[in-house]
Amino acid sequence: MSEIYTVIVGILGILAVSGLFVGVTNDAVNFLNSAIGSKAASMRVILTVASVGILIGVVTSSGMMEVARSGMFDPGLFTFHEVMMLYLGVMFANIILLDLYNSWGLPTSTTVSLIFCLLGSAIAVSIYKIAGDPAQSVSSLGQYINTSRAMGIVSAILLSVVIAFTCGTVVMYISRVIFSFRYTVPFNRYGALWCGASLTAIIYFAVFKGLKSILAGHAFTRFVDDNLFAALAVCWAVCSLLLYIIQRFRINILRITILSGTFALALAFAGNDLVNFIGVPVAGFDAFSIARHSGDASMLMGALNENVPANFLVLLAAGAIMILTLWTSKKSMHVSATELSLSTQSDEGSEQQYGSSLFSRTIVRAALNINAGVERMIPERVRKAISRRFEVEDIEHSGAPYDMIRATVNLTTSALLIALATSLKLPLSTTYVSFMVAMGSSLADRAWGRESAVYRISGVMTVVAGWFVTALGGFLIAFVVGLALIYGGIPAFVIVTLLCGYMLIHSNFSKKGKAQTESRHRAESNEDIIADLRDEVCSTMESATRIYDRTLIAVFKENRKVLRDMVKESNDLFYQSRERKYSLMPTLRKLQGSDVNTAHYYVQVVDYLNEMTKALMHITRPAFEHIDNNHEGLSMEQTRDLMSINDDVETIYRRINQMLREGDFSEIEEVLTLRDQLFESIAEAIKSELTRINEARSNTKASMLYLTILTETKNMVLQSRNLLKSQQYFLKHRNEPRVWIKQ
Repeated sequence: MSEIYTVIVGILGILAVSGLFVGVTNDAVNFLNSAIGSKAASMRVILTVASVGILIGVVTSSGMMEVARSGMFDPGLFTFHEVMMLYLGVMFANIILLDLYNSWGLPTSTTVSLIFCLLGSAIAVSIYKIAGDPAQSVSSLGQYINTSRAMGIVSAILLSVVIAFTCGTVVMYISRVIFSFRYTVPFNRYGALWCGASLTAIIYFAVFKGLKSILAGHAFTRFVDDNLFAALAVCWAVCSLLLYIIQRFRINILRITILSGTFALALAFAGNDLVNFIGVPVAGFDAFSIARHSGDASMLMGALNENVPANFLVLLAAGAIMILTLWTSKKSMHVSATELSLSTQSDEGSEQQYGSSLFSRTIVRAALNINAGVERMIPERVRKAISRRFEVEDIEHSGAPYDMIRATVNLTTSALLIALATSLKLPLSTTYVSFMVAMGSSLADRAWGRESAVYRISGVMTVVAGWFVTALGGFLIAFVVGLALIYGGIPAFVIVTLLCGYMLIHSNFSKKGKAQTESRHRAESNEDIIADLRDEVCSTMESATRIYDRTLIAVFKENRKVLRDMVKESNDLFYQSRERKYSLMPTLRKLQGSDVNTAHYYVQVVDYLNEMTKALMHITRPAFEHIDNNHEGLSMEQTRDLMSINDDVETIYRRINQMLREGDFSEIEEVLTLRDQLFESIAEAIKSELTRINEARSNTKASMLYLTILTETKNMVLQSRNLLKSQQYFLKHRNEPRVWIKQ
């Protein structure tokens, strides 16, 4: 048997480790977000609880790999070589797809990814077999492929969206009406019963979902199934009594419930979803062992139809990698931030990154109209009483995106739905249920106010659409890679391996510097906030100077490639400044000491920075479009004028940047003088251009570009000068604090 198969098995092993890394990164959001979002404990405690859950889930897992071995195709109809190419295509496609989702910060289902990658690769190899056999046709494809599981996944998405969202909304609404945001007094009365019900649902979930593999057929499980309601009632009573006793010792039982839910979800994740990451490589190794024992690489792989548990040491090693990933992965926090930004109680968040759409605006208008109709039917006294229950008050003083009541609802509803779906054999996805319950509870909690509703609906639709794209994308990527491998042989194997390795390295290591820049220390004190903004202003102005200079030179030389790069860089600068502008209110609330001068300075600088980058963008875009459309370049007179103006702009920016960094504004009048001289030069250049237009000595398109550059240059320098003036004003008046915002 060729040594290439040994290399393939080694590659599958490496891909298994990578699959564990990217898989845990994406699925960690399912069991971490409620604890993180409510700040039920420190991150170290949350990760420790989740790690213990993963470890126990791995130890108690049956390790059955039937999905990877024979779930989507009949291995008895494929040779060893074909099966190895099939599995290799699945792993390449699965890891590429999940890594892309992690980079975008979108949660998706690893089960969906695995099944549709298996389907795509299996169809590719089946087409290869059918094409090589004249006796078969496309109609024979059904003999090789099992499509029923794929259709079940599509229904899982639709079921998850509707059922989970509805249940999350209803349960959260009832819970909030009972406890309100000022839940201290009612929780002391009924909290033990409520948390007892939550803990019962979590225990039921842990037993029937997390530990179902080792308890299947056990007498205890049969007894609970036969007396389900009685067993749940007893469990509720016992849990409520224990929590009541614990509550008497002034221990926060909400934290216990939330951490228990986190443990149960992590347990189920490791016990059931582990096969999504290592099932294919383990099945590939089993196929290799069978073929090596027989010595025939062309033998059929019917032996893979047998369900053989994975080696315990392999499962244990996989669990260790999962735990290590949980503690070290930065991308998992990126994925987690997506759900938290869409469910946070505050209107001011990063949801604007999704923008608004016609669909989201229509949904919001319809909801407002329905709400107005319902309000007319409900007595005013009842409306006011209910509204008081939803008046937001942070009694936990944790600064968390939402409180522990909602976190408990999220965990309880998710656990109960998944457990019920498992017992009823309904194809619900853990990822989809967890996400949609969180969205439903945030809607019921009135977190989707009119200030943010359209953005959050757009964000939810982006994620839901991404779930369908997971299925389609996984299928197409695996199909293409499978065809390339089965037809291309060793050269295709080498090329695909190198491409996949490059993507993973580029995604996880080359962007490290960018990630560090984005995750700079979060400013908390006034001094930190101002220093952080000053650094951003300086770096932005340095970038603006460079972009402006390179743009003009590229226009002179008609260099389309450089102009395209400058458009991208100027867009990035603008969107960065716009993001800071959108996060204005949260930052103002962080400013300590109620310093009106600090706040005034911050608002002014953010606005000036946004306007300056907008003016720069309005220079680079028209310049690129002019050259990209192959219009005639600038004349010698226009080029000469712009080169002189470019030198003046660079001089002004160099002086401004130096003063900002050093805090020495002794030469500010000189900058003012230089600015006035520049404006005079721009005015003279505009007059000269108008003269050339009257005398028909200038091209229309070139004149429009030339005048646009001059006008936007004036705006850009004007905003920069205002920015410098604001900094000077701030330093001069910063020691005069007074109350400016209610705490």
